[in-house]
Amino acid sequence: MASPRGLSISFIVLTLFTFLPNHAISLRTSFIKLPGSDGSRSSAADTYCESWRLAAETNNAGTWDVIPSVCVDSVAGYLNGDQYGSDYGVIADYALAFAKTVQVSGDGKDVWIFDIDETLLTNLDYYRAHGYGSEPFESNSFNEWVVGGTAPAFEASLRLYNALKKLGFTIVLLTGRDEHQRSVTETNLRDAGYSGWERLLLRGPEDQGKSATNYKSEQRSKLIGQGFKIRGNTGDQWSDLLGFAVADRSFKVPNPMYYIP
Repeated sequence: MASPRGLSISFIVLTLFTFLPNHAISLRTSFIKLPGSDGSRSSAADTYCESWRLAAETNNAGTWDVIPSVCVDSVAGYLNGDQYGSDYGVIADYALAFAKTVQVSGDGKDVWIFDIDETLLTNLDYYRAHGYGSEPFESNSFNEWVVGGTAPAFEASLRLYNALKKLGFTIVLLTGRDEHQRSVTETNLRDAGYSGWERLLLRGPEDQGKSATNYKSEQRSKLIGQGFKIRGNTGDQWSDLLGFAVADRSFKVPNPMYYIP
C-alpha cells in the first residue's frame, strides 16, 4: 500500500502534467508568433518596413534594386502621409541653419549644389503608378515622364533654395539626367518655381556608363578646379553626396523608392 506521502507526490505530478500542455502552449503563443497566426502580420510587416527604410536611408542596406514586396503599403503610406513632408522639412531647416553659419565671400564662389529628381522636383506621381519602387526601373517610361515636364517642387526644397540665394550662395544643379533633356528640365524647374541657378550640369556623351558617384564627384572636382568652394550639397541619394571633392556639409533628403550607386 502506498504511503500518504507517495500519494501526495503522485497527485502533484499528475496535476502538473494536467496543466503543463496548456501552459506551454500559452508560452509559445506569447513569444513565438508566426506571421498571420493571430492577425499580427500587418503590424509585424510595418515594424520591419520602418526598420528597412531606416537602413536604406542611412546607407546600411547597401545596394538594392527594388523595395521589399512586403513594404509596398508601408512605403506608400509614408510617401502619401504627413511624415515624408515633415522629414523633408526638418532636413531643409538643418541645411539652412548650417548655411547661415557660412561666411559667404560675395565673390560668387561659394556654391551650394542641388540634385534635381527627388530633391528639387518630386516624381511621386510617376512612382505611384509604378508600385512606389517595387517594380524594376524602366528608363523609357521614366524618360516619357521627364519629357512631360510636370514634376512639382518639394515645398521645403523650394524654401531652402530661395533662402540660400538670399544668403548669397551660388546655386549649381548637378543631375543624372542626360544633356538632351536640358530644355525640358529647365522649363520644368522654372514652372515649379525655381530660378537663378548659375549652372545646370547634366550627363554628356562622355559621362555615359559612369556610376553616379564617379560622375558627380568628377563634376564637383571640376568646380573646385575653377575656384569654387562647395559649401553645401543636397541630394536624395548617397551617390549625390559621397565620393571625392565633397561639400563642406552634405544633407541627405529621404527617398525610400530607389537606390542609385
